Amino acid sequence: MSNEICVFEWRYGSKEMRDLFSRKNVVKTMAEVEVALLHALFKAGVINEDESKRVKEVIEKINIERINELEKKLGHDVMALTVHLAELSGAKYIHYGATSYDIIDTAYAIIFSKALNIIKQKLRNILQILLDYSSKYKDLVMVGRTHGQHALPITLGFKFSNYAYEFSRSLERLCDLEKRLVRIKMAGAVGTMAAWRDKGVEIEKYVSENLGIPPHVISTQVAPRDGFAELISDLAILGSQLDRFALEIRELMRPEILELAEGEAVERVGSSTMPHKENPVTAEKISGLAKVLRGFVIAELENIPLWHERDLTNSSSERIIISHSFLTIDEMLDSMIRLMRTLRIFPENMQKNLNLTKGLIMAESLMVNLTLKGLPRHVAHELSMNISREAEAKNKSLYEVALENKIVRQYMTEEELRRVLDPKGYLGSYNILIDRTRDYVMKVISSCI
Repeated sequence: MSNEICVFEWRYGSKEMRDLFSRKNVVKTMAEVEVALLHALFKAGVINEDESKRVKEVIEKINIERINELEKKLGHDVMALTVHLAELSGAKYIHYGATSYDIIDTAYAIIFSKALNIIKQKLRNILQILLDYSSKYKDLVMVGRTHGQHALPITLGFKFSNYAYEFSRSLERLCDLEKRLVRIKMAGAVGTMAAWRDKGVEIEKYVSENLGIPPHVISTQVAPRDGFAELISDLAILGSQLDRFALEIRELMRPEILELAEGEAVERVGSSTMPHKENPVTAEKISGLAKVLRGFVIAELENIPLWHERDLTNSSSERIIISHSFLTIDEMLDSMIRLMRTLRIFPENMQKNLNLTKGLIMAESLMVNLTLKGLPRHVAHELSMNISREAEAKNKSLYEVALENKIVRQYMTEEELRRVLDPKGYLGSYNILIDRTRDYVMKVISSCI
C-alpha cells in the first residue's frame, strides 16, 4: 500500500484519484489512524491526552524520504512510520497494542470510502447522460441485432435505456458493498485485542467514532479479504459493462454501418500513415483496460484463503491490485463520460440500415400475425421462413414476396400486410419499458449516495 503508483501515475486516472493513492496520502492516512488510536487510548484511560495531540501536530511534517530510509533499515513499512512519528513528536505510545494491519486496513477503509465516492459520482453522471439520450431518442427507430445479424426493430432510446439499467445495477452493487467493506479493523495481533486487556472493545469503539466508520464484528490479524475480493469483482463488472458499451460504439462506427461514432475521432490523428482514418480509440482504450480489471479479480480472490489468522501473501499483490484497480476504473469512467458527451448519431444511416434487408427483419411480425389470423404457429413459422429465404434469393422485399404468396393472401389484405411489415408498428411496449427504466434508475441514483 505504501509503494508508488508507477506507470499509472503519469497516464491513467484523474488527479483526484491519483492523489488519493499517492504515497504521501497513504502515509498521511496511516498516521491519522495512529492518532485516532492514541486518542482512543486516552479516552479509555490508558494514556494522557498529550500523546495524541503531539502526534497530530506533526503529521504535516512527515518526511517520506526519512520513512524510506527507516523502512530500508527495518524492513517494515509500518514500523518505519511509527519510528518516524516518534522521532518527530517524542510520543511514547504510538502504535500501542496495535498490529500493522490495524493501521493498514483501517487506512484502506478511509481511502476506499473516498475512492468509491469518486467512482459513484462519475457513474451517476454517466447514468444521467444515458437517461437524457434515452428520452431524446426514444422514438428513433433502428435495427436491433443479435449474433451480429439484423434481428428486430428497436429504438436508440431503448438501447440507451438498457445500458442505463445495467450501469444502475453497478451503482447498487457499489453502494451495497460499502457496508461490508468500509469498516475499521482495530483488534491487535490475531484479532483478540489482548494487548489492551479488558479495554479492547472500548478502544475500538472510540477509534470507530473518531473516524466515523463502523468496525468489523470480528477479525483475525487482517480484515476479511472477501470484502476486498468483492470490491475488485464489482469494479471489474462495472468495467465489463463499460467494455460492452465501448464495443457497441466500435461496431456501430464501422463505415459500412456508421450509426454511432466517437466525436473526438475527427479531432485527432487516426493513423501515422493513413491520413483518412477516424478510429474509435477512446472506446478501444476502455475495452483494453477492462481486460486489466478482469485480470485483477483472480489475484484478489486468491487473497481470501490466507494461512490461519493470516499470512503475508495478500500484501504484495494488494499493493498493485487495489490502487491500480481504482485508477483503471477511474480512467475508464472519465473516458466513457467524454465519449458520451461527444457522441455522434446518424439517424439517416439508421434508416438506411433498417431497410438494408428489404423488410426481412419483419418476418417475426408476419409469423405472429398469421398465427393470430388462425394459422398454426409452427406452420406460420415455416411459411414465414420460406418467404424470407425466397425474398433474399430473388433480391426482393419481404413485402413483395409475401404479397405474391397465396396462403398469406388468404389471411391478409394488401393493406394489412403493409401494416404488419412496418418496423415502426412493431416496437412492442418500448415506450413503457423506457419510462419504467427511467423511474428505476432515478430511484437508484437518489437512494445510493
